[in-house]
Amino acid sequence: MGPETTAIFQSWTFEPWIIITSLLAACIYLRGWWRLHRRLPWRFPVWRLIAFQAGLLTLFLALASPLHALAELLLQFHMIQHLLLMMVIPPLLLLGAPILPLVRGLPRPLLQHGLSHVFASTALQRLGRFLTHPLVCLLAFTVSNVAWHVPGLYELALRSEFWHGVQHVCFLGTGLLFWWPVIQPWPSRVRWPRWTMIPYLLFADIQNTALSAFLVFSERVLYPTYAAVPRLWGISALDDQAAAGAIMWVPGSVIFLVPVAVIAIRLLDSTRTRSAREKNNFNQDHEVYDQKHPNPSFPS
Repeated sequence: MGPETTAIFQSWTFEPWIIITSLLAACIYLRGWWRLHRRLPWRFPVWRLIAFQAGLLTLFLALASPLHALAELLLQFHMIQHLLLMMVIPPLLLLGAPILPLVRGLPRPLLQHGLSHVFASTALQRLGRFLTHPLVCLLAFTVSNVAWHVPGLYELALRSEFWHGVQHVCFLGTGLLFWWPVIQPWPSRVRWPRWTMIPYLLFADIQNTALSAFLVFSERVLYPTYAAVPRLWGISALDDQAAAGAIMWVPGSVIFLVPVAVIAIRLLDSTRTRSAREKNNFNQDHEVYDQKHPNPSFPS
């Protein structure tokens, strides 16, 4: 391993805001989860705690680990970082059903005298209903994903630390919105029938595939910054771009299609269960009827 590679893998970014924010969110959630778990253990099992904390840990690794340094030199690592922000971290956080644990984990005086009025605001509730509408979630996710991969905006994020941060916030924020209708974290309300999440996810997969194919099959380097940085491990800028597209294509599609399969299986199981229940009820009704109205016997 050369000195450059060694330096990269040792380049952890211990930014105070990343560490403090992650630890604060982890502690608040843990405090609220423990209170709710004692009262509603079936609603807040241990696996929800693990999912939320795993999401925070993955977020820390995406922003503070050597992955961040590698992303500045190789597009494929930048793509891994973006996949984590859009398609791994958001569903993990939402699987933790974070609304009530985060609220119950706050200090009681702060909740009673400050945030309770904010949470009860009609304007805030309307905004929440608007932002979590499936059409808004899908549109925000698609626009953010496509727009930030346009060469002009992508280059802006590579040149400016501020816009790079804005890009990451957009990816994480729209990722949370996108996965909200799919996971539907309790106690939020279902807006669309469950079967609609299948075309919802398939549309997201189609736009992801189209964008990935654009990167894989392009015959020129789309982001000049990666052609100017030092080349690691002898990977050309064009090969790096194709590898980034493949990473976006294959793991991205798997992440979209797995929940499609899970939803389809559950819908089929619920249909079978409903049919079996209706058949059982039908048979029971006939048995009761036969008992009350026995067949008349005719003389031979």
